[in-house]
Amino acid sequence: MNPDAAVARQLDEIASGPHGRGVGAFFDLDGTLVSGFTATVHAGHRIHARQASIGEVMGVLEASLRYRLGRMEFERLVVRAAGYLRGDSLDELDALGDDLFRRHIESRVFTQMHDVVRAHQERGHTVVLSSSALTIHAEPVARFLGIDRVICNHFEVDGARRLTGRIVAPIVWGRKKAEAVARFADGSGVDLRDSYFYADGDEDAALMRVIGHPRPVNPRSGLAAEALRRGWPVLKVGDAPARRGPAAVLRRLGGSR
Repeated sequence: MNPDAAVARQLDEIASGPHGRGVGAFFDLDGTLVSGFTATVHAGHRIHARQASIGEVMGVLEASLRYRLGRMEFERLVVRAAGYLRGDSLDELDALGDDLFRRHIESRVFTQMHDVVRAHQERGHTVVLSSSALTIHAEPVARFLGIDRVICNHFEVDGARRLTGRIVAPIVWGRKKAEAVARFADGSGVDLRDSYFYADGDEDAALMRVIGHPRPVNPRSGLAAEALRRGWPVLKVGDAPARRGPAAVLRRLGGSR
């Protein structure tokens, strides 16, 4: 299948379909709107700024490996990573997130997916970035794309807006993401039967199954297999990011600037 032709068909479908705020367009972040993983840019910055101890680096890599092998849940992985930032100022992290986006992530936004976002916006649809990423990674991308609604994970902060080392519950991932999107739709007049969901992860099949127009983007193996079984149209955009293991991520971070 010609990837550009698939995207063109999707743009035509949006342009000829219903308009208005009752149609939702929900977009995952990493691997869907942006090539690769936004969090690795922040991790690389901490390493090069000597803010991360060797214990932190090895701890995150160990947790990532355990998650990849199915021995750690995503919730525990993200909470463990957040624990290393305990005491940091959220305002300073937000500013850093904007800076890292401009320097490292903006160029990795998929042009084809930017076109899809614009197509939904032009039809007056309710466009939402719905991701398991944290605010400092998701919100700069949303602002760049003109998306003013974001469903994602949030750091817990104290009265001085410093991180406690915990994540606000419930953690948005898998079925919890599907539930968060359903709650948003119920409160915003969005009909999921008329709506679209663009994502790449196997865990996103939970939402794909309940939305009217599931659209896997550069899907991982599990989601690709389900898309084939269910006849879901698949979009391939840009250069689909390689699925690297923790050791490869460490090498990449060690050489990034």
